[in-house]
Amino acid sequence: QVQLVESGGGLVQPGGSLRLSCAASGSIFSIHAMGWYRQTPGKQRDMVATITTGDSTNYADSVKGRFTISRDNAKNTVYLQMNSLKPEDTAVYYCHTIATSTALPYAHYWGQGTQVTVSS
Repeated sequence: QVQLVESGGGLVQPGGSLRLSCAASGSIFSIHAMGWYRQTPGKQRDMVATITTGDSTNYADSVKGRFTISRDNAKNTVYLQMNSLKPEDTAVYYCHTIATSTALPYAHYWGQGTQVTVSS
């Protein structure tokens, strides 16, 4: 099994910045893609940014130029640097990974979510 623990959410004013972190632990054999998704009440969970083992990145159009995803493979950790935050970025942010553990190959795992609120 693989566990994901997120941190770094909170309340920030419009135009401010936050950095989210997500550390993977457990019986990990290999971590493949990692990413961040977000969800607001009553809506589906949407992709924010993803990063592969080769550091290929993909961003939602709404965050391009403002958010940056990165990873530290040695620490099995993915980060999301969020700048120029807008009220519409308010959501619960979820970490996601595709990982091969000692029990399952290429399985999907989710973190518990961290609240990001952008408000004055």
